[in-house]
Amino acid sequence: MTNTLNGAEAMVRMLEAHGVQHIFGLCGDTTLPFYDALYRLNHGITHVLTRDERSATYMADAYSRVTGRVGVCEGPSGGGATYIIPGLIEASESSYAVLGITTDISVASYGKYPLTELDQEALMRPLTKWNTVIRRADHMPRMVRAAFRAMTTGRPGAAHLGLPYDIQYDAVDAEDVWADGKLKTYPAYRAAPEPGAAEAAVDAILSAKFPLIVCGGGVVIAGAMDELDRLATRLDIAVATSISGQGSLAETHPNCLGVVGSNGGTDETWELMEAADLVVFMGCRAGSTTTSRWEAPKPGARIVHFDSDPMVIGANYEPEVGVCGDLKLTLAAVNAELDRRGQGSGTFGGGEAIADIKRRKFAIFDRLAQGGERPIRPERVIDAMMKVLPEDATVLSDPGTSCPYYSAYYQQPKEGRYFITNRAHGALGYSLSAALGAWYGRPSSKIVAMMGDGSFGFTCGELETVCRSRAPITYIVFSNANFGWIKASQYADTDARYYNVDFNRTDQAAVAAAYGVKSWRVEDPGDLERVLKLAVNHDGPSLVDIVCQPLEEANAPVRRWMG
Repeated sequence: MTNTLNGAEAMVRMLEAHGVQHIFGLCGDTTLPFYDALYRLNHGITHVLTRDERSATYMADAYSRVTGRVGVCEGPSGGGATYIIPGLIEASESSYAVLGITTDISVASYGKYPLTELDQEALMRPLTKWNTVIRRADHMPRMVRAAFRAMTTGRPGAAHLGLPYDIQYDAVDAEDVWADGKLKTYPAYRAAPEPGAAEAAVDAILSAKFPLIVCGGGVVIAGAMDELDRLATRLDIAVATSISGQGSLAETHPNCLGVVGSNGGTDETWELMEAADLVVFMGCRAGSTTTSRWEAPKPGARIVHFDSDPMVIGANYEPEVGVCGDLKLTLAAVNAELDRRGQGSGTFGGGEAIADIKRRKFAIFDRLAQGGERPIRPERVIDAMMKVLPEDATVLSDPGTSCPYYSAYYQQPKEGRYFITNRAHGALGYSLSAALGAWYGRPSSKIVAMMGDGSFGFTCGELETVCRSRAPITYIVFSNANFGWIKASQYADTDARYYNVDFNRTDQAAVAAAYGVKSWRVEDPGDLERVLKLAVNHDGPSLVDIVCQPLEEANAPVRRWMG
């Protein structure tokens, strides 16, 4: 044992000290010392070689979402640094902790026009919560600690560390290699609300006649599901969610209305957004999708807003009460105040209103799902998935065709993060690669990834990574030979003047089979449930390519196509 490490070794040891178990990334020449350190050292970290840096970041993102730990991805200088950007933006805007490490050219060669020179620090600055290029090896341990502290405290987000080639060989004092154990998971260092805030929120809620809670992703991120369940049940309050907020309550919970808004919401669920005399936004930014471009709540509506990020409270609506703090601690304080007041159950009648809405909504869904039309209706796909997937399946979706149908109709029986989609920026190609990160993070769960055939073309090369990992992921492709969301938007907004949204029909099953994936192509709705069952029960990677009704002809649960 020596008391010094080189920079690359120190980076490995710092990641190990912070509890990192998986890294997703792609090799490059500036990464040689880092890879050599991963090879030589005994550290317990699994490195997953991907085929694209963008995919590596999506894997790290989904890994973080299912584990509550920091997802780590890495890539080389130049093109690697630019390719890694989409996933870091998505993680930051969606409030998940992802660390992007990009190796770089040597500090000694800055400004000499070397190959792949790029100002990584300037590039990443507006896209991440925290960012630096480490220019001295002895700075590395504290820079890594700062990155983990930024990612895991307050509102979680992404961080970037640039790691130049030459400092990977410079000496680092081994005594400085340590980590704060609280930063291994997030949220870390939870902050309670200020005194009196929870009481003020309770006063406002109890003064309403029919309040509605609208949850974003913050409830699940904070692990506040049990406290929310207790609050909703004891007061019989209706609870709606954004797409990111799914899992705040189980979809089968009597107080869970489901998704509201322009994507995944329906006319039936929207009724409660319009009827509520007080809306409680909870870990939700009240953005354009959830509010259908601020159609409801109306300006001047009574608003109570809970969030861990003070910048969110009051950004779109004037709050009657704003409560800033970790949602798990905040909801515990709300329930404690209700306990103090002896407030029991059956106050607002939310469950009865929801039962009526779901009865009407699912009467329409069931009729369409049982139809035998060709191409196959998306409703039929969702219905078949509900019949064949296990209760603890983890489902991922790209933001296209599959997302609104799943969000509107799939009745997930468990609370927590069992549905993952990239709602912040909606980049296509997410779910195919992100599914592998979800599997590494939650290997005991059946992982299913849905996408359109447009999305499939973005990242299908990662099927080789999936096969190499021997991950029993099932992929479901909604094939309609166009970029369906945009074609439906052209139908709605430009009088069906379609321009450059159609492409040649491809046999995705044949493409996947070439990579070694067990694949089926389904055109007959009568075959769908049987084939999905075979795919889900297959002991390796599987894919079902379903020729589906195009969105512009469908009864899609989309109230407004433009976000």
